[in-house]
Amino acid sequence: MPQRKKDTLQIRQLLLLLRAHQTEREIRHLTGLARDTIRRYKKWADEQQLLSVETLPNDEQLQSVLDSTLPPLVPPQNQSTVEPFADFVTELREDHVEMAAIFARLQERGYTGSYSAVWRFVTKSEANNPEVVLRIETPPGYEAQVDFGDAGHFLDPATGLPRRTYVFVMTLSFSRHHYAELVFDQTALTWLAAHTRALNYFGGVPQRVVIDNLKAGIQKAAWEDPEVNRSYAELAEHYGFLISPCRPATPQHKGKVESGVHFVKRNFLPAREPVDILQGNRDLLRWCAQVGQRQHGTTHKKPAEQFDAIEKTALQPLPRTAYDLGVYKKAKLHRDGYVVFDGSYYSAPERLIGSTLWVRGGLTTVRLLTEDHHVVFTHDRAREPGQRVTHPDHLPTARAAALPRSPHLLKQQAAEVGPHTLALVEAVLSDPVVDKTGSAGRVLRLADKHSSVRLEAACERAMRFSDPRYTTVRDILSQGLEAQTTPIPQPTPASTFARNAQELFAHLKGALSWM
Repeated sequence: MPQRKKDTLQIRQLLLLLRAHQTEREIRHLTGLARDTIRRYKKWADEQQLLSVETLPNDEQLQSVLDSTLPPLVPPQNQSTVEPFADFVTELREDHVEMAAIFARLQERGYTGSYSAVWRFVTKSEANNPEVVLRIETPPGYEAQVDFGDAGHFLDPATGLPRRTYVFVMTLSFSRHHYAELVFDQTALTWLAAHTRALNYFGGVPQRVVIDNLKAGIQKAAWEDPEVNRSYAELAEHYGFLISPCRPATPQHKGKVESGVHFVKRNFLPAREPVDILQGNRDLLRWCAQVGQRQHGTTHKKPAEQFDAIEKTALQPLPRTAYDLGVYKKAKLHRDGYVVFDGSYYSAPERLIGSTLWVRGGLTTVRLLTEDHHVVFTHDRAREPGQRVTHPDHLPTARAAALPRSPHLLKQQAAEVGPHTLALVEAVLSDPVVDKTGSAGRVLRLADKHSSVRLEAACERAMRFSDPRYTTVRDILSQGLEAQTTPIPQPTPASTFARNAQELFAHLKGALSWM
């Protein structure tokens, strides 16, 4: 009886659709019934005049007609070939994995059935709930959309251990051609680097890039005038594209890249064995090239062909110079004279202690700027966290004097004074036995007392007399001798004796028989 009650409800739904003149395709889509079944019941309804009566019988009357004229609506069916994998399929569908990817994963697990069986199993177990959207198309080269998505776990090459991974996707809105990359974090530096690789992959730059309100790109999300991260704004200016942030809580505004991330997550990532992220990225780029040759479900054209034939030439050219990758951060100059950036310490002039500076961290340098964007100083980037990178000029004189300086830095400072100072400092540092960096430093500090011009002249005089010592330069300056042009003393030339040997040793004639 419960089965008959179910049949009655299904027949009533079917009769209502037939009376509304719905097509077989529409009825099949709404009910999941096969076309042969629909035709069978349509013929039965015509015979029973159920399609022409003004109102349908109630459930009891309809059940009576059904029992007397037709077997149950749902005949016994064989078990689906997908049934043994039902839990696995359900798990994948909960992660929104596409049917094609489910079919591929099932084949890896020994499934020998057809794709159609998978499609029937999934569609039968799920109800349709379509969402109404407004689709916006853009001209070639006008727009790209970017986003991050969770990508499960890949192996870290440094440790060999699984690590949480994200996928960065950039999709060109016209051709739907996309670039994808696996990364271990969503930091600003990773965000910028992924942009540069994506634009290089496409070989050009769109007019605008649509992004979600990710912190790496947008400092402060707002409906009007969102605050763009400074480093991202610098990258956009270098490449020549406009940043177009989505309004808060409206990710559908970048639906094409949402579909791109969705497509990668459902078709490339599901049920893959963890591999090294480097191998994962090689596999992902090959996969991007392959799916670029598929027919897109919306445009019904191949993204790679659309890109090569139309969109590639519509993109702006890449800039001639490479982008100096770097991120900005505001940092306070502390009482010890250092700002902290990425776990390391960088010195700044004493006069700025207590103020807030902009710090731009690049791959090889760290640049300090005032809040009105004037460059304060540029350091080499620290080699490891915790390192202090110091320039002596940033410290008070007493502290700077006690600070050990490298020969390389001493030579740099000497070259700033002049070539003779550099020559003298190099001579001082050339001692093969004793460390003379202290002496070289004291030579350079003489400029604080006497001026760089006088020091250069004093070093020139000391080198003319071949006496490259700190004490010599100090005495020249203290006595004001650096301006004198005293000729360099020349050694007395060697000469022969004025008398010969006989004259010289005449008084020894008797004792020297050989004379």
